[in-house]
Amino acid sequence: MGSPSADVPRAPASWRDARVAVTDTIPEFSRLVPLARLGSAPFRQQIEATPSERKKLSGRFDLLALDRLTAVVELRRRRDEVIVLEADFEAEFVQSCVVTLEPVAGALSDRFMLVYGPAEAEQREIGWQQDEAAFEPLNSDVIDIGEAVAQELSLCLPTFPRHPDAKIDTEAPVESTGSPFNLLARLKQRMEC
Repeated sequence: MGSPSADVPRAPASWRDARVAVTDTIPEFSRLVPLARLGSAPFRQQIEATPSERKKLSGRFDLLALDRLTAVVELRRRRDEVIVLEADFEAEFVQSCVVTLEPVAGALSDRFMLVYGPAEAEQREIGWQQDEAAFEPLNSDVIDIGEAVAQELSLCLPTFPRHPDAKIDTEAPVESTGSPFNLLARLKQRMEC
């Protein structure tokens, strides 16, 4: 056999190397804060998703609509290499009822904390308020506070939204068969008839 033909199509580089596809993806609600902008005083910013960003996030989170997403985010240095993010956010959204598929309006307001730092700092930070904050490795010279809020929103959304009028028939009659052998005997009798 000869060498591979030049006519054989090759997959794009982003398909061959999944790391490229992940790092090249721009989040729907991206608000980058350069680490160089962070000094000794806390950095505070209010952010709000645009209609276009909300539409894209609706698709990502399988929502019928995301009517509002706002947050107040604060970043502060704990040490040179460790940064704490604290945020309060609010959202109004519409999901599909898991029973009837009808629209279900919802709203939530929550607060969260993340600790950013180099991967080797994770072990030191695990003991520090581990119930309150998750550790995020810091792999670049920016923190995307918009994506942090979007990810936290996805964790807070109701998993099984139900319309107030949705009912599940829980009174379906259950036939008692006794032992499994009784059921098999009845099946055998039906097959013999």
